[in-house]
Amino acid sequence: MTDPAPPQPPVLYAQDGHVVTITYNRPERLNAINAAMREALNAAWMRFLEDPEAWVAILTGSGRAFCAGADVRDGAGAAGTFKGTFWEKPTINSFESGLELFKPTIAAVNGVCLGYGLTAVSFCDFVIASDQATFGFPEVRLGVPTIVGAIRMPQRLRWEDAMELLLLGDTVDAVRAKEMGLVGRIVPQDQVLEEARILAQRLCRVAPLAVRTTKEVAVRSRELSWVDAVRFGETMRIVAQGTQDAQEGRAAFIERREPDWRGH
Repeated sequence: MTDPAPPQPPVLYAQDGHVVTITYNRPERLNAINAAMREALNAAWMRFLEDPEAWVAILTGSGRAFCAGADVRDGAGAAGTFKGTFWEKPTINSFESGLELFKPTIAAVNGVCLGYGLTAVSFCDFVIASDQATFGFPEVRLGVPTIVGAIRMPQRLRWEDAMELLLLGDTVDAVRAKEMGLVGRIVPQDQVLEEARILAQRLCRVAPLAVRTTKEVAVRSRELSWVDAVRFGETMRIVAQGTQDAQEGRAAFIERREPDWRGH
């Protein structure tokens, strides 16, 4: 009699060089997020954020789904615990809710992508979708509003396209998602993760601190006036130019060789 296999963690974290792959891992529930997965996801993203050797993250799902949103069987577990008039564990610092993360992120959407999953995709810099992927915010069909999605989608899509996703509760296929501007490219199902890895390796060929600085300026400047945005950007440029990577980039250019980026 063999021992039963140990239970799989709800989130997988794998690192290959400077590339991290974070995988939703509840395939039997279409990777719906419950309390245990929420805790594991937050830990995975913080691990990526704080690791100086982790430069790029890929987010994907195990099995035939990317993420089917919150697990309705778990009540409020995906978001936190409601105590009286406040959330005991607010998700403002979760990746889906806007964790301040300026390292590049890639969504490798391999199937159904709903609710929380789609909100996470909206925070990714690049979206590669399977030709079998579908996208949607079904919350309004369950009698509840979409909050972070409602904040994020109009910033990313045309108003009417954002409202199509947010107010109808219908799903759209990968082709329609690409027409909306939500998806960058569509590939066959068995090529989604490989395409994401190829893109991640391309991102690792450029200076990681320069990439993070550029992304931070792009994100923060949306809320600034033009003058304040330029001032902020030029300040960030001065900081970045003082790094060892900036010195290495100049030396490699003069010496006509590939730079050896160190991330400091």
